[in-house]
Amino acid sequence: MEDPAAAGLAAVLTPAGRALLDGLPPYDEAGAMALGERLRAQGHDPALVAAALTQSRLRARAVAKLGGRARTMLLTATGLEQATRREVAERHADRFVATGAGRVADLGCGVGGDAVVVADRGPGVLAVDRDPATAAVAAANLAPYPAAEVRCEDVAATDLAGVDAVWLDPARRDAAGRRVLDPRRASPPLSFAEALAAERPVGVKTAPGIDHDVVPAGWECQWTSVGGDVVEAALWSGALARPGVRRSAVVLPATGGAGVVVDDADDPFADGGPPVGPVGTHLYEPDGAVVRAGLVGAVVAATGGRLVDPTIAYVTADAALDLPTAAGYVVDEVMPFSLKGLRQRLRERGVGRLVVKKRGTAVEPEELRRRLRLEGPHEAVVVLTRVAGRQSALVCRALRSP
Repeated sequence: MEDPAAAGLAAVLTPAGRALLDGLPPYDEAGAMALGERLRAQGHDPALVAAALTQSRLRARAVAKLGGRARTMLLTATGLEQATRREVAERHADRFVATGAGRVADLGCGVGGDAVVVADRGPGVLAVDRDPATAAVAAANLAPYPAAEVRCEDVAATDLAGVDAVWLDPARRDAAGRRVLDPRRASPPLSFAEALAAERPVGVKTAPGIDHDVVPAGWECQWTSVGGDVVEAALWSGALARPGVRRSAVVLPATGGAGVVVDDADDPFADGGPPVGPVGTHLYEPDGAVVRAGLVGAVVAATGGRLVDPTIAYVTADAALDLPTAAGYVVDEVMPFSLKGLRQRLRERGVGRLVVKKRGTAVEPEELRRRLRLEGPHEAVVVLTRVAGRQSALVCRALRSP
């Protein structure tokens, strides 16, 4: 039996289907049903109308992730979910361009998000995906680039003759649909990328939960966050890696901009670990990419501070600093954690709105807020963590708005 979604996508890929899609007004959820009725009344095939409206909806959703180009791209729901954010893809492309690569292979290209950004910068692109529908969408998105080629085949069998560098986005789910954090168990596995790297520079998209010990010798692993969310880790080999850098983190603001990069050289405590000491007047919560990269010491160095506990990624200092790599808080009080004691202090402060942050504790924020039963006009941030090995609550105020 024919897959209706695949049939609808095939219809949109025809010249008539593209003309209908590109002629639609900006997507409006409230008016989508009425628009569909009008199009069907005009004689358009119902399956094509449904597929075109689906594409219009996906395009509208994709703008925040892929930028303005999404308004003219073809997409699939899965492809959009897995696509690299535009600002992250641009950083990938910068690495490939810096090597002087004339042709870049995007293996496991999905809808072609990374490949399009690379093609924008000038290199030729070979995009490969084994799913026919996905490869057809990628071909449509890369059609404006004469030096781009799309193949529908297994990436492990792809002939890479003439390719100067490779970007590999392996499948990171097992047969049961569970996420795979270890790139050695991805499809294709990390060993495939290492074999490719013997002949040309390779970049590999992987899960942010990758174990540091898995990173091949001589490769750079870079974690990237956007607006505080860790969105990927990527492995880089050869000329795509920065010399002497083993671990790095990129912190990109949600509002756009160049962001900040920190790496091993910014962490002077890599050998012995950062100092640990009492809670000061301010607390700093390192960005998730910095924590994943094991570079909390860079925040300690930037603040001139210390850790509140040797096993916890909270930094304390005695100065107010606006850091792109960490959220800052004014510490009003430090107390041993107890529900009764915390409730009393927050009620005395008239706190009704509470943000709960935690590291190193099993307490669930939603459950804590429910049990505190707070009412009042003020807002506070409570940080639940260990301080010198003891479960503690830090009552704080944000230094700046998120």
